[in-house]
Amino acid sequence: YYSKIRNEWRRCLVYTPAEYDKNPNKRYPVLYLQHGMGENETSWANQGKMSNIMDNLIAQGKAVPMIIVMSDGNSRDFTEELIKECIPLVESNYRVIAGPEGRAIAGLSMGGIHALNAAITHPELFSNLGVFSSGWWATSAAPGGMGNDTEKYYDRIKKDTDYFNRQFRNVWISMGGKEDIAYNNCQVMMKRFDDLGLKYEYFETPGGHTWPVWRESLYRFAQRIFK
Repeated sequence: YYSKIRNEWRRCLVYTPAEYDKNPNKRYPVLYLQHGMGENETSWANQGKMSNIMDNLIAQGKAVPMIIVMSDGNSRDFTEELIKECIPLVESNYRVIAGPEGRAIAGLSMGGIHALNAAITHPELFSNLGVFSSGWWATSAAPGGMGNDTEKYYDRIKKDTDYFNRQFRNVWISMGGKEDIAYNNCQVMMKRFDDLGLKYEYFETPGGHTWPVWRESLYRFAQRIFK
C-alpha cells in the first residue's frame, strides 16, 4: 500500500485462518502483531513460525479463528501509520469484526513498545494487548529512536484507570526470565501499573530475548483473546 505518511510504498503481511475462504459470510477478529528492532514484517512469519502456531491452535480449538496482520514497524510514527493507513486497509479488504471487540495488538521487544504506545493512546480501538519481552524504557538509554517520554502514557492511564480495566479484556505481559535484556524495564513498568491499579497478567519463562520465548508468548496469548 502507498503510505501518505511516509510518502513511499509499504507492505504488511496478512494471515487468514484455513477456514476463511470456506465461510464467505463470516467475519473475523484481527490481531496486529509486531516484530522487534532490526527486523521487519516477515519476521513473525519466518522466524516466529506464526502460521504453524496459529494453524495448530485453531485446529485444536484452543484459539478463536482470527486474522493476523504483520506490518513494518520501522516507521517514524508507527501509531499514526497503523491507525490511519494499516487498519483501514485491512478493514476494507478483509472480512473483519471492525470494532474494539475484534481488535488486539501485540509485539515483541520494539514491537511491544509499539503495541503499548498504540493501545494506551487509543484504547477505544483495542480490547486486548500483548507485550512480549518488552516494556517502556526505565532510563534515558533508549536506542533506535524509541524515545523516553513515557510519563505521558502513565498519565493517560492515571486519568481513567477504571476505563482501561474495562476496555482491555487482556493485558498480557511475558518475559524471557532475568536473562532477558528487557527484564528490568518490564519490572519497572509493571510496578507502575500496580501503583496505578491497571490490571494485567504476567508470564515468565526461561530463554532470554529470543524467538523460542516469543513463539511461546504468541502460543499463550492467542489462546486468551477474543473469547
